[in-house]
Amino acid sequence: MIMITGGAYQGKHAYLHRFYNGPITSGSDCDISQYSNIHCINHYEILVKRILLSGNDPIIYTEKFCALNPDAAVIINEIGCGIIPIEKRERVWREAVGKCGCYLAAHSDRVIRLVCGIPTAIKGELI
Repeated sequence: MIMITGGAYQGKHAYLHRFYNGPITSGSDCDISQYSNIHCINHYEILVKRILLSGNDPIIYTEKFCALNPDAAVIINEIGCGIIPIEKRERVWREAVGKCGCYLAAHSDRVIRLVCGIPTAIKGELI
C-alpha cells in the first residue's frame, strides 16, 4: 500500500499521477459499504467523516480496507494541525482521521508527505 499525505492543495494528486493512471475512488461520494477492489482512493479524510456520520466506526472500516486492498494507493489530507475545533463533532472527526491515518501508515509499504509539491519519504522510498 502507498499512503500519500500532506495539507490541502500540496500536490498529492499530481504526485499520484506520476506513477498511477487508473481509476480513483473519491472518499466524497463512494459507497461506504464497499471495502474491496479499491485501487486508489482520494480524500480518505472525507470518507472517515461520512462513516462517522453513518454511525459506523471508521477504524474498523480502515482495518477491513487495508486487509482487502494491500496494493492500494490512499491520499489523505492532514487535518490535525492548526486550531482545535470548537464543535465536538469536528474534534471527533479530526481524531478519527488521525487514528485511521496511523493505521494506514502502519500497513503501507510507502508513506509520502508532500509540502509545496515536494515529496518526502516518511516510510519506504520515493516513487
